[in-house]
Amino acid sequence: MQVIPSPVDGIDLAYDLTRPATGAASDARPVVLLHGSVLTRAIWRGLGYLAPLAAERPVVRIDVRGHGRSGRPHEAAAYTQEVLVADLLAVLDHAGIERAHLLGYSLGARIAVTAAVTVPERVDRLVSLGGSAAAQSGALETVFFPGVLDALRAGGMEAFCAGQGLGPETTDRRRAATRQAFLAADPLAMAALFEATDATPGIDDARLVACEAPALWMAGTRDQPRCDESRHAAAVMPRGRFVPLPGRTHGGTLSPAGPVLDEVLPLLREG
Repeated sequence: MQVIPSPVDGIDLAYDLTRPATGAASDARPVVLLHGSVLTRAIWRGLGYLAPLAAERPVVRIDVRGHGRSGRPHEAAAYTQEVLVADLLAVLDHAGIERAHLLGYSLGARIAVTAAVTVPERVDRLVSLGGSAAAQSGALETVFFPGVLDALRAGGMEAFCAGQGLGPETTDRRRAATRQAFLAADPLAMAALFEATDATPGIDDARLVACEAPALWMAGTRDQPRCDESRHAAAVMPRGRFVPLPGRTHGGTLSPAGPVLDEVLPLLREG
């Protein structure tokens, strides 16, 4: 793991770089993986993404600020898209990567899309999983539950878990693991992130039209309105493509990994 200071405010940014095994193409373009809210870079290994991707190319996994081993500021101004993209670029620079593929889930997808339209010279291919280019006001209550911000501020991560049916009585193995991961988060950092996310404006269609990066948008058919928003963004982008994930909710976007990787790997191989 590497830890570097953010160029914005000096907080720690944690990331790791996994290089392909001997025999893989040495010049394959790296891919950066960006997780969603209240998660960490560990999900990419746990859900089966890291090994197949790292078999072919360098893989960078970042703990987005507020999460994992990265710093956890408590002010909403520390979580704007401009700040999050600046953090991403700092990691690319530190790793010596001039241009990368970006793959993001939810919050990570929004960071990837914002980077693709604001610093296109640094982005080769774009993959949005459960993402959206629309304004985010009210979106968190759809993704999580109504009153999520107040619950975080008043009751911390235990209230956040309870609002999603992940209380102490949870026995299902996967759901219990999700609960433990959520409880490790900093509630004040998450509240600040959610406040900033709720204020995130939409990315204009004109900016999407101007983005030349090949873009793959995937979302679950039960993940509304993100499914429709992803479909729209893909249709607007000149090299965009939308692939639905039948029956998946927002929380189920990434698992199982197989159908997602079946679409992602061929796209990255073209770059």
